[in-house]
Amino acid sequence: MAKDVEEAEQRPYSARDYEEPPPAPLIDVEELIKWSFYRAVIAEFIATLLFLYITILTVIGYKRQSATPCGGVGILGIAWAFGGMIFILVYCTAGISGGHINPAVTFGLFLARKVSLIRALLYMIAQCLGAISGVGLVKAFQRAYYDRYGGGANELSVGYNKGTGLAAEIIGTFVLVYTVFSATDPKRNARDSHVPVLAPLPIGFAVFMVHLATIPITGTGINPARSFGAAVIYNKKKAWDDQWIFWVGPFVGAAIAAFYHQFILRAAAWKALGSFRSGV
Repeated sequence: MAKDVEEAEQRPYSARDYEEPPPAPLIDVEELIKWSFYRAVIAEFIATLLFLYITILTVIGYKRQSATPCGGVGILGIAWAFGGMIFILVYCTAGISGGHINPAVTFGLFLARKVSLIRALLYMIAQCLGAISGVGLVKAFQRAYYDRYGGGANELSVGYNKGTGLAAEIIGTFVLVYTVFSATDPKRNARDSHVPVLAPLPIGFAVFMVHLATIPITGTGINPARSFGAAVIYNKKKAWDDQWIFWVGPFVGAAIAAFYHQFILRAAAWKALGSFRSGV
């Protein structure tokens, strides 16, 4: 034991006990010949499909049952459905694709150089297609109730202006993406007090809390694929009129979260900025 202590004292002191991963290449063409890349894209498609299928069914079921006294799961139940599904799906897919399940999350991670442009674009396409497919399954199985109860589409609620709705989406997405960065931070992963396997838990809780706050305002988007998929299948004017809010808001919120975490909280991000300029 004394020998071990002496050897430890003789070793040079390291200021860090973690390895900062290098920035992802801006354009990584080699990904296109790797099966692991396409496996990750498929995982994002299936995860988003399952996410929309379960959550939209929950929304429609709540609206169907709310006409009866004490019927339906209520806003609390809807928030739990969205947060719980994110927890489950991030846990299942994190080791394959990173468990984004949201174009805003993918966009934020791209800005932080965590994923390449090619991966980010294909993830977003897969997420949108998965969302359309998931909502399409809901309509196929619940055709009698789907249109009657709004199809789970995001729309700005009566009494709120577009500025309020946009602000709700920006702040809500900021909370989510900031949580994603914090939960997956390699510096935190290196600490004994942090359990990496629990990373999906705070992400799911972030989705839950944001839904509680913003369901009355916008129905809670914070995920462009979720809003787009529901709008495509529901295909009503109001859903399309408000659609821009559910793209601009989440993307702006994700960009602010990426900047805040990487450039304010993490000094190492300046290296990523330098490589971004050089195109490495």
